[in-house]
Amino acid sequence: MQLTLDTYRLLGRSGLRVSPLALGAATFGTEWGWGAEQDEARKLFDTYVERGGNFIDTASTYTDGSSERLLGDFTRSDRESLVLATKYTTLRRPGDPNSGGANRKSLFGSVESSLRQLNTDYIDLLYLHVWDFTTPVEEILRGLDDLVRGGKVLYVAISNAPAWQVSRMQAIADLRGWSPLVALEIEYNLAQRGGERDLIPMAREMGLGVVPYSPLAGGVLTGKYTRADLTGDGTASADSNRKSFNHALGTVTERNLAVAETVREVAAELGRTPAQVALAWTLHNPAVTAPVIGARTPAQLEDNLGALDVDLTEPPLSRLDAASAIELGLPHDMLAGDHIRQATAGDLKLEPR
Repeated sequence: MQLTLDTYRLLGRSGLRVSPLALGAATFGTEWGWGAEQDEARKLFDTYVERGGNFIDTASTYTDGSSERLLGDFTRSDRESLVLATKYTTLRRPGDPNSGGANRKSLFGSVESSLRQLNTDYIDLLYLHVWDFTTPVEEILRGLDDLVRGGKVLYVAISNAPAWQVSRMQAIADLRGWSPLVALEIEYNLAQRGGERDLIPMAREMGLGVVPYSPLAGGVLTGKYTRADLTGDGTASADSNRKSFNHALGTVTERNLAVAETVREVAAELGRTPAQVALAWTLHNPAVTAPVIGARTPAQLEDNLGALDVDLTEPPLSRLDAASAIELGLPHDMLAGDHIRQATAGDLKLEPR
């Protein structure tokens, strides 16, 4: 099935319609040593919106605030037609222990800062950015619900949190009539499939749309890295800075380079680019609502958008799955065993869910 940016999808168990690819704005600004200057970022924004794209992802601290500020400028004339997603928990001020984290004070302060930087009266989708293992879930949920009731936030979501905490939060929100979580943003790609163990099944069960970030594994799946990059050495340039960052994150590994090689081979056979094939694989998962694409140049964005009309079928899909397969671990491997199925189902012919 061919998609376009205006083939809108519902986000989780909400009525919010979003594009099947979200535009990541972490590349808006060059404060992190790479990214797009204002004029180039404007081209990225205009290209995406002119194609019918409406889902834009940022955070309070992306490029030290430049991302939100640039979006505040770019969206002045068309704010109502866009779905702006931003995040809280990482906006820390020196000497203020309550300025970061998931607590209520941090939440309200970060939202007010984002509203100013985005030049808007409301945020369409607010993520808890990083789980802090400290703040009680009732405090988080009540604070998020208060912002929704006050009209400053329309929908709430979560990122980078344990599956059991997310499911617990969703159950509490349902029982108390608070605003439910509608999306889960996680790293998910052919090089990082750990979300398939618990996070993605949990999201489907609890009504959260999965929004994968880094769907190209920081560029590894595009084929731009070789084994020479395993050391992380390089000259001081925007590209080398990005490569050094990914090396520090542990993204550039022998295993991931081998996965990228399979992606390259499949792409060559299909007459596509590696980036398009890797993104199409992510879109093939029915739990995924919209991967976040973080292009730095208009050419990269055009390449990424080409993934929308890639129809992955067998056998290429099986080759990609096999090359990137992971062990699901306990208890999933055990529960998938024939002896468990026979012991629980008996003579019943049950279809797996």
